[in-house]
Amino acid sequence: MNETVARRLTGIAGIATAAALIVEVPLYFVYSGPPPDWNVLARLLIGIFALAFLIVFVTAFRELVKAAAPAHEWVGTTAFAAGLVYTTVTLVSSGLEAGAVIAADHPVDPTVAVSGTYILYGSIGRLMLALFLTAVGYGISRTRLLPRWTGRSAFVLAGVNLLFVPSLFFGNTPAHFYAANGWGTTALMGAILSYWLLALGISICRSATRGVPAGSPAARH
Repeated sequence: MNETVARRLTGIAGIATAAALIVEVPLYFVYSGPPPDWNVLARLLIGIFALAFLIVFVTAFRELVKAAAPAHEWVGTTAFAAGLVYTTVTLVSSGLEAGAVIAADHPVDPTVAVSGTYILYGSIGRLMLALFLTAVGYGISRTRLLPRWTGRSAFVLAGVNLLFVPSLFFGNTPAHFYAANGWGTTALMGAILSYWLLALGISICRSATRGVPAGSPAARH
């Protein structure tokens, strides 16, 4: 895969992931109590599509780094591995929530009722995202694939995710900002990630139409 194709695929996948997440996150705030089954299953289905797009994004990003700077392929591989682990963990969480909702004979709030997802959505997800974002930021900064703000913002967002890793010690009340399954730990971080991916995806697509940036490792070959 050449660099131009890798840029286009990475950008489109990032935008698609962001679009699905932007639609999904508000569905968590439509109801104050246990939501109806359709609400839970709809947001989980949208989230599953978002994660499928994310798999394409992390795979294409690895190829993009490899095409632009073969010496830094390991960075792309690290981002790919961390992104894949995050995707897998979140898919497992979604499956547990969907199963609980389908099996129940009355509306349930899976963010509370399914205790197995607390750490998966929370601390584990935050740590995997922090690793993924750190690798993306490092890859961008070392290869100069994109404008500097993309790499720097990845580092900042990675740091913010790390701040939420200890949230597992602060209970399981979704209405609390800082809890194992709190809205800050899960929904807010998901919303921030979605808009960051949207901006990153747009930046990557624009870079594909402009060609390889001058001064990048690929431009010197």
